[in-house]
This record gives sequence, C-alpha cells and structure tokens, in this order.
Amino acid sequence: MALLGSAPATLCLLRLSAIGDCCHAIALVQAIQRQWPQTRITWITGKVEANLLQLLPNVEIIVFDKGAGWRGYTSLWKQLRGRRFDVLLHMQAALRASLASLGVRATHRLGFEKERAKDGQWLFTNHKVAATGEHVVEGFMGFGQTLGLTDLTPRWNLSVPAEAEQWAIPYAGRQPLLLICPAASKAYKNWTAEGYAALADHAYNKGMQVMLIGSPAQQERDLAEKICNLTDKIAENLVGQTSLPQLLALIKVARLVLAPDTGPTHMATLMNTPVLGLYAHHNPQRTGPYHCLDYVVSVYDEALLAETGKRAEQVSWRTRVKDPTAMQRISTTMVEAQLDRIIHDFNLLQDPS
Repeated sequence: MALLGSAPATLCLLRLSAIGDCCHAIALVQAIQRQWPQTRITWITGKVEANLLQLLPNVEIIVFDKGAGWRGYTSLWKQLRGRRFDVLLHMQAALRASLASLGVRATHRLGFEKERAKDGQWLFTNHKVAATGEHVVEGFMGFGQTLGLTDLTPRWNLSVPAEAEQWAIPYAGRQPLLLICPAASKAYKNWTAEGYAALADHAYNKGMQVMLIGSPAQQERDLAEKICNLTDKIAENLVGQTSLPQLLALIKVARLVLAPDTGPTHMATLMNTPVLGLYAHHNPQRTGPYHCLDYVVSVYDEALLAETGKRAEQVSWRTRVKDPTAMQRISTTMVEAQLDRIIHDFNLLQDPS
C-alpha cells in the first residue's frame, strides 16, 4: 500500500555522494516531478556533486561540506532551521549521511530496509524501503514505489548548459569520438595503463578519435600521462581540464565512453551515450551502466570465486572483491572484442546524419 495518498507539498532528498549514485538518483527525482510536478524538492548533497545536480530544473540544492568536520553539520543544520518537510528520502546508508539527516525535520523518513541499511541507517528512519530490482537505480526507485509513484521506469532528461555545449562544439566535429576515462576515485578499480594504451591503438585503427577524460586528482593525471607515454594514438588528454558541465557536454557529443566503475560511466547514461564498462570488484548487474549492462567486460564472478569460493548468487548483494589486482584479470583481447561488438551494434563508425 502506498505511503501517500496524494502529492507531498515538500520533499527532501539526502544523497551526498558519489557522482555515479547521484546520477542514479536523478531518475527518481524526475519520476517524482512527472507525477507530482507541484511538489517542492530539496536535495542535500556534496560540493562536487552539486556542480552536476544544479543542472536539475526546479530542485533546490543545499550543499553539505563533507570536509569541514562538525562545522559542516552545524552549517547544514543552521540552513534547515525552522523548516519542515512532508517527506525525507534518506538515500545514503552511511553514518555521515545519517548524522546530517538529524537536521532534517520530516513527518515521513524513508530509508533502506535492514539488509541494505548499513552503519545503523535504519535507526534514523521510520519507513523501510525495499528495492524494486538488483541494480542501484532500481533500489532507488523503491523509494518511489513506497511513496506511491505509478511510473517506476528509470528515465533521465538533463539539459547541458548552453556555455558548456558551446565549449564542446569543436569536439563534436572530431568523430567518431571515443572517450576513455581510465581512472576511478579508488585506484583499485582501474585497469592497466598498458591495457588502455593497447585499446586506444585498436580503436584508432578502427577509425576512432580517442581522448582521455577524468578529474584533476593526481592519481588520475598520473595514469593518463602513463597511457600517453605508451601510445601516440591519444588525440587529446583532457584529464583534469574540464568542469562537470563541460564533461557532460563532451560525453553528449561522443559516440562511446569506455571506463571502469566511475562517475562518467553514469553521466553517459544521463546523456544516452553508449558505455563500455570494465568491472572486477563490484557486480556490474548492480552498479554497471544501466542501459549498457550487456556490454560490460566483467571478471567479477571469477575474481569472487577465487577470493571466497562462492558465486554471486551465494553472497550478499553488495559483496566487493577485495583483491587489489582483480582488474588485471581483464585482458586486452576481452576489451577489444567487446569494443568491436558495441561498435557494430550501435553503428558507431557511421555518420549519424
């Protein structure tokens, strides 16, 4: 039975990080807006994530500074003082997020069911939400189902700012464009520089223009530099050179994004750009690119079996492979074969006009 019989006047969503999960949560926000356009939505998120989420129309963004210690909490609670919401969607099972939620006064406080509510998140909510499917996106859509949404099909519709689109125009003419995002925020998720270099050579020989993208983090810059030292087929290294809106615009004009389990993978889903994902540590059926799950290169099952002696269906839904060398199980041959397949299936070498 639906929790609400009518549209709430006010709703607060709490999801502080990361970029990929915030992309997943956008589908829920836009489903709420389709069914209840009059509902006023506030989203509490981190500083980096706010650079993307500010592009959402008719959503108030409140920034929580995760690096400010207790000052971050007191600043957030001060901003929320005197406000009350009909609904809180507490969508991050982490103690930091739960402490932040103490400043949100709401009648209905929705959080994950106990199996998914780690760090005691269930203590901070009064309604427990079941997932509607295995993927993180479907887990988030469970909040919509609990509220009473009737259309739970994940869909994304996000406009790129005009200035970012203008910035990306020169790259739109360099086709067919493959963007490789070689690094995730956690280095253990990264494939090898040698593998990325060989893949860039393969894609170039197919007729693609290859560019590198990523954040300004030093480990991402270092990996990109190493790749460029191994191949001369990188047309441009843009790692650390783009804002989030510019990166979104670049992904929009690209034919394909290739990446491990990281934010740009899911930004590509926002832009309806095909993705070839590389996975070893997390089950891609839970965290992979939502529209391109059939095109991932995954060694998760074999790495999990080697580490635990168990298969995916025998372990918890969030089980992570801890072997720091697991991504090295992915061979260049595996990635090249999947690249050839996605190029064929999406006609990526053809002029779309």
